[in-house]
Amino acid sequence: MNDRKYGKVYFIGAGPGDPELLTLKAARILSEAEVVITDRLVSEAIIRQHVNAAAIVIPVGKQGRSNASTPQPEINDIIVQFAAAYKKVVRLKGGDVALYSNVLDELITVNNHGIAYEIIPGITALSGASAYTGVPLTARGFSVGVRVLTYYADTIIPDDSWKQLAAFEDTLVFYMTGNALPQLVSNLLNAGADERIPFLVIEQATTANQHVQEFTLGGFNNFPVHQEFISPSLLVMGKVTSLYQQFAWLPNDNERVPYFKPLQNYPELISLINTIQQTSHVSRA
Repeated sequence: MNDRKYGKVYFIGAGPGDPELLTLKAARILSEAEVVITDRLVSEAIIRQHVNAAAIVIPVGKQGRSNASTPQPEINDIIVQFAAAYKKVVRLKGGDVALYSNVLDELITVNNHGIAYEIIPGITALSGASAYTGVPLTARGFSVGVRVLTYYADTIIPDDSWKQLAAFEDTLVFYMTGNALPQLVSNLLNAGADERIPFLVIEQATTANQHVQEFTLGGFNNFPVHQEFISPSLLVMGKVTSLYQQFAWLPNDNERVPYFKPLQNYPELISLINTIQQTSHVSRA
């Protein structure tokens, strides 16, 4: 039986990029935290403005094709180690905690160790992208619902499901799909989608570096070479995206400079984590 005493872990959604979209509750908890374990897709301004200057900030982000990505089991271990040594630990995630954030793995981990926790939601990337492009996700005559999905080149989707998606009765929002976009478009067309269906690729939504590109399903694969999209990129597909030109209010940033820094290796953190492993937890009395 594990009778070890732990602090409390706060799972917090930091929002999609604009630091002013952080919730009041999240800001308060960050100002009180002793440790902040943060993803890559969190604005540095949030760390500077809201995190206690004495807090330990531990970057544990993931990035496609980056050797500096932190494996999920290691993140789980870090959460437990610091919860054993500090009273208030924040696990800070981009967007919302509940959407494509691997939060289930981390919830299972803290639950198995008997660690108290709280979940504080954040504004999702899809909600932020919708607002900052002026494109409603649902609208009478355009879309009756929203489907939130992800697609990789090796994702297996039954033919019947492709036909449902290709009907475009709903707005389709794809996370983490930029690299597989040509195959996604081809599959939708092969399933009967109208070539005139428009879609947007929204890079770095809600940040000052937001860049929006417009396509149609039929026109997209006419491009001989497709450029890489800057991470994070969100795909919004469907009739509602035809409203972008009419209601866009944020100027497009055409420099296409990354807002979020690429991952780096932090050897000093390895030393810190090793030290934490060797020290006893703080008293909870």
